[in-house]
Amino acid sequence: MTEAVGGHHRRAGSDRPSTVEESYQGPRRWQALGVGLVAAFMTLLDVSIVNVALPSLDRALNASPADLQWVLSGYALTFGLVLVPAGRFGDVHGRRTAFVFGIALFTATSAVAGLAQSPTWLVIARLLQGAAAGLVNPQVTGMIQQLFQGPERARPFGLLGATIGISTAVGPLLGGLLIAAGGPQHGWRWVFFVNVPVGVIAMILGWRLIPHRPVGQAVRRRADPVGVLLLGTGVTLVLLPLVQREQWRGAATWLLLPAGLVTLAGFALWERRYARQGPPLFDVGLYQVRSYALGSLIALLYFGGFTAIFFIFTLYLQTGLGYSALVAGLAITPFALGSAAASAIGGRIVNRFGRPLVATGLLAVVVGLALVALVIELAPRAPVPWVTAAPLLLAGLGSGLVIAPNQTLTLSQVPVAQAGSGAGMLQTGQRIGAAAGIAVVGAVFFSVVGSDDAWATAFERSLLVSAGIILLALLAALVDIFRHHRRGPVR
Repeated sequence: MTEAVGGHHRRAGSDRPSTVEESYQGPRRWQALGVGLVAAFMTLLDVSIVNVALPSLDRALNASPADLQWVLSGYALTFGLVLVPAGRFGDVHGRRTAFVFGIALFTATSAVAGLAQSPTWLVIARLLQGAAAGLVNPQVTGMIQQLFQGPERARPFGLLGATIGISTAVGPLLGGLLIAAGGPQHGWRWVFFVNVPVGVIAMILGWRLIPHRPVGQAVRRRADPVGVLLLGTGVTLVLLPLVQREQWRGAATWLLLPAGLVTLAGFALWERRYARQGPPLFDVGLYQVRSYALGSLIALLYFGGFTAIFFIFTLYLQTGLGYSALVAGLAITPFALGSAAASAIGGRIVNRFGRPLVATGLLAVVVGLALVALVIELAPRAPVPWVTAAPLLLAGLGSGLVIAPNQTLTLSQVPVAQAGSGAGMLQTGQRIGAAAGIAVVGAVFFSVVGSDDAWATAFERSLLVSAGIILLALLAALVDIFRHHRRGPVR
């Protein structure tokens, strides 16, 4: 008699592995993690890589400003919509199915986007591509929770944090390189085509290496269509006025935001009620866990300031100062390098230092951004990519001490059976924070540029707004540290 376990079989009564976690000890789980990190890098890269492709895309397809806005924001919108349902699907049915299907859809829609012959074609492809990215990402975080236990999760979460930071920061550089290689007319297509060979390989390796069994004993769970509908509607209503801020003008548009918050409150109430009948789509009781609630708040605020930096910097360099897409990408590279180095270190020491490590990173980011604004003010005629390199390196080092350690601490007390949905909700908050941050910081940037065409002033002021949003995350971390410093080590 045999029993299928984690892609293997064992005889009843034998000493072969009997659970997914046991069968994935050793090199196999690191191989599975490697596939997951490549997929996460690829999907998160597409959040920022398209920014530098917009000018050539505009020329090639004669896209309107509304079309270009949807190419950018449509991806983020559908990405955020499916994170929690996709995470719950992986918790219940196993991560391999959701991961491989998500990668297959992402690969196919990347090819379709690269072949686009009209703006509408490209927008539809981007919407589907974002949904595919939302399917993939919760499976990676959930897989770390499933295959690694306790303190040993710090290293894989450190690698995931480095992946998040690097993919966001290096997007403009890689986009600039691809556009330079492919030419101004068709270089934007290679921004999408580059995903195809990587996606095919990730799909094959994911099927071979990622556990297909759900965590623990499989449990029949009733569907929660009302929860899915409420969450999807709430997230859509919150994100739409943020991502369409330049196209949907007028005060009435912003009424969607409170409507979305009310809908999300209704989702929370419904999930509490549904939990009495069976496992809900998302256990809102997780917010009663201090580490999860605080970490989610810090992530929302940090991504609100962090993501906006690359948006305004790219605009300033390319549109304001006339630098090429490649130079604009190179200018952001110090941040990416600093983030990569610090993430590797932060993942190893987070269990030792806890929340103070995150606070230190947040402080470094705030100081680094303030220095960027200062050097531009003091040296207006100096080459911007050179004078901002050192401050951006400092900010990147700080970022590496924020993303990975905060994610480790936030998910440290989440039960493995809820790892996917917990990570999905955390990432949904990050997407909402990013959209809100870009809306606020972008509004400051365009208001100054529109008034007197002062690109440097616009960049400095909007950069300080980004730093201010991150400062709020720092204050949240400090309040928690000071409140609990007498209760033992802060986690």
